Amino acid sequence: MKFFLLLITLTAQAADWPQFLGPTRNGVSTETNLDLAWPKEGPKILWKAKVGEGWSGPVVVSNRVVMFHRVGENEVLDCLQATNGTTLWRAEYPSTYRDDFGFESGPRATPAIDGHRVFTFGANGILNAWNLTNGANLWRIDTRQQFNSDKGFFGVACSPLVEGGAVILNIGGAGAGVMAFDQVTGKVLWQSTSEEASYSSPTAATIGGQRRVFVFARKRLLALAPGDGRLLWEFPWAPRIDASVSAATPLVIGETVFISASYGAGAALLRVAGTKPEVVWSGDDILSSHYSPIVQHRGFLYGFDGRQEQRCRLRCVELQTGKVRWSEERFGAGALLVVGEKLLILTERGELLVAPASPEKFSPSARAQILGSDIRAHPALAHGRFYARDKGLLIGVDLQGRP
Repeated sequence: MKFFLLLITLTAQAADWPQFLGPTRNGVSTETNLDLAWPKEGPKILWKAKVGEGWSGPVVVSNRVVMFHRVGENEVLDCLQATNGTTLWRAEYPSTYRDDFGFESGPRATPAIDGHRVFTFGANGILNAWNLTNGANLWRIDTRQQFNSDKGFFGVACSPLVEGGAVILNIGGAGAGVMAFDQVTGKVLWQSTSEEASYSSPTAATIGGQRRVFVFARKRLLALAPGDGRLLWEFPWAPRIDASVSAATPLVIGETVFISASYGAGAALLRVAGTKPEVVWSGDDILSSHYSPIVQHRGFLYGFDGRQEQRCRLRCVELQTGKVRWSEERFGAGALLVVGEKLLILTERGELLVAPASPEKFSPSARAQILGSDIRAHPALAHGRFYARDKGLLIGVDLQGRP
């Protein structure tokens, strides 16, 4: 009886943030009754916890925050108390990953939680399943060794997608471009294509009564059947130069999919209701994301256009036409969440902003410096608290509105 009660407690709830980009994997929060009009000194920071290297974001289920990072020579999974940041348990294993370009050598992929299991995908391709209750390792697979996948420019960055009883990943090996693993045992359920891995994470949606998995691989968008990995169709879309990345997760909106990449690839809206995709609009001067996923609200796209290390701007684009409605030049990169009728924006410089999700203009109503710089990990918003990390700290921020 206690076991089943525990499962009920740990099962993801509507206000949880159990995976990359939140409960519906599109950057949209289901939170209500938030206080987004904080005083001049900013919202209340409830706690701070030291973290190691990496760009993996926090995930939250009930009263637990899970953080994946690198400390010394180990990739580490910490489970923290959501209210005060106290460590409940820690699990770790050795990592040999070294970044060839001098960036951090920690994990890039955000964990996924389903029931009492946590799934992590390390920078060197180690896939793990952990027990959320106590951190015990349930199974482990070295995907690079077993499926001969490439290290790529910046290591493995695909955040696991939990779909049905499977964990789906863009592996990038020969005959193992996209793979599905059994949640309970780690057994391979299917392997599909030989597409190289990108730095994007897969997503899933039901379109026309059929469930589909969308994977933005290195050189094309793939639509797969989640049950057996069968390739339904593919759409070529890649940067013009080899020294590039495709990193933004596809955004499914109704019967359309929005994809975006920098390095000359650009953005495209595809209608995908039929047996093959149809281009609604495309272009490289609209909303070309370097790495940060785009969000959508009431028929408008919001996101960062341009290379992160060059001139990067925040933009609003009309979904159906691709028309740019407004553009904040030299804004820099960051991460966006949709919360009700507002945008919650965390910049790479550690500033948190609130603005109406409006196509009329960008008009922030609140802003505060809450972290340091060089932030690429996506934040989480769950149960009235906002969680974000920089190069050294993970913080819990109180955004809960008061009656």
